[in-house]
Amino acid sequence: MAFFILVLGPIFSYSKSMEKKTKSLQVVRLEWGEVELEDGRIFKDVKIFPGGAREWKWTETGTHHQPGVQFEDVKELLENKAETIVLTKGVLGRLNVRDELVRRLEASGITVHVAKTRKAVQIYNQVCNDGVAGILIHSTC
Repeated sequence: MAFFILVLGPIFSYSKSMEKKTKSLQVVRLEWGEVELEDGRIFKDVKIFPGGAREWKWTETGTHHQPGVQFEDVKELLENKAETIVLTKGVLGRLNVRDELVRRLEASGITVHVAKTRKAVQIYNQVCNDGVAGILIHSTC
């Protein structure tokens, strides 16, 4: 005589905390007009996000020192699952980061840090060890 056991419901449940987090590249060198990443690439202005990095072209979104960083500049970081975003104000602090942008990101559950570029890179390198950070780096002004 054979016995069968019927199992109803999932045997394994999935939670968001089980997702593999994609690592963010660290900045290994910062000089006026140059940002070097741990993979050896060098940029003037750069977007770094979980799993990648690319040149930050202000012309794509119409970004200028005033009014400053646009939501469209940050969008790619969010699309790549950054949970912490660091926004640089430039080496001299001339790139504006509007309070309304910070509030919008924080309202979405994103942790936001804003600082002049050198300090912002230090913050970013600390938080990117979690693999869920992104940064917009302006390496001049």
